[in-house]
Amino acid sequence: MELRNNVTYFVLLGLRQNPKEQKVLFVIFLLFYILTVVGNLLILVTISLSKTLGSPMYLFLANLSFRDVIYSSSISPRLISDLFFAKNTISFHSCMIQLFTEHLFGGTEIFLLLVMAYDRYVAICKPLHYLVIMKQWVCVVLLVVSWVGGFLHSVIQLSTIHGLPFCGPNVIDHFFCDMYPLLKLVCTDTYVTGLLVVANGGMICTIVFSFLLISYGIILHSLKNLSPEGKRKALQTCGSHITVVVFFFVLCIFMYARPAKTFPIDKSLSVFYTVITPMLNPLIYTLRNSEMTNAMKKLWRRNTISFSR
Repeated sequence: MELRNNVTYFVLLGLRQNPKEQKVLFVIFLLFYILTVVGNLLILVTISLSKTLGSPMYLFLANLSFRDVIYSSSISPRLISDLFFAKNTISFHSCMIQLFTEHLFGGTEIFLLLVMAYDRYVAICKPLHYLVIMKQWVCVVLLVVSWVGGFLHSVIQLSTIHGLPFCGPNVIDHFFCDMYPLLKLVCTDTYVTGLLVVANGGMICTIVFSFLLISYGIILHSLKNLSPEGKRKALQTCGSHITVVVFFFVLCIFMYARPAKTFPIDKSLSVFYTVITPMLNPLIYTLRNSEMTNAMKKLWRRNTISFSR
């Protein structure tokens, strides 16, 4: 007998059920979301208007900031709204859209971080050939490949779960729609589906993370050939990249490179990579990058002078 999908909406249990705790979380996540949007838009504006930030590294950073804004906007506004209005239902189609956008921008970041590592490798290990290798059309192709890779990853994830039967119950113990909490509600065997999710999510994260660790190991080993000033600049940029890579991939591997099961800690970790990490990325990339901070200061002084006239 063919199982049918009887579920038209899901109930999200969210982070807390206590109304007072929900109001506190509403204020906290609203502040986090504002900081995320302002911080990443500041990076985008600074890179767009500054003449000193024309290298490929900043083109990739601008794309990462754009991704962070859209990725955070696909999850945080609904989370904030649910906390304020105590509304915890989401339609089946809205849930699938949220799942698609989450994995689209999450998958894109995996490939963007890989591209940024390649850029740093060429800049530090092959500085004389940097401008020859990292031409504008090469950078554009790498960005297109990153977004296409994220799109294909998301399409596979969505197609994996969209056709499965949801017969009820329809309560998701999470604050947004994700693969494993949804698989828990499917009324058929999900062993093979779970393996596909691991292959398309956890395995990709593990392979790319391993490659990135090797790449940054080679980069750091090559620093001995640089001057003290060159070492300082290289450590500034690579230190920022390594910090973001570790934050992102450790959580990605824990969440998706495992059997299709859910754990109580999943919601807390999900808050970190969906809400906190996009907010921290601007701080990580600006505080450790003197070129970026100097460009921001110049932009601020220029605007201050223009407004005072």
